[in-house]
Amino acid sequence: MKRRNFDCGPGCPVEVTLGLIDGKWKGVILYHLQDGTLRFGDLRRRMPGITQRMLTKQLRALEADDLVARKVYAEVPPRVEYSLSETGKRLKPVIDALKAWGEDHRARQRAAGARAA
Repeated sequence: MKRRNFDCGPGCPVEVTLGLIDGKWKGVILYHLQDGTLRFGDLRRRMPGITQRMLTKQLRALEADDLVARKVYAEVPPRVEYSLSETGKRLKPVIDALKAWGEDHRARQRAAGARAA
């Protein structure tokens, strides 16, 4: 995972946040974990477009950035659960705002398409 020095100008806080939730899947994973603790398979079912390898990679990155907590139970077969860390929970307003903006944008696009037809 790439680490950067974010000691720079006024736009850096935005860059820091976007750097933590960048890519196609991290924000979606954080969104689904807002519902509570989920196992790997549960996350996978909620995101049918993600591969097992990519989900593993993204969960590891989110865990490394202290946004997701991973709990492994000493059972056979092993049970692993993922949840938002305290830091990850603080991103809830950001994820909710992204969801609201996306819903609004999609509605506007559909309305514009209906007017053009």
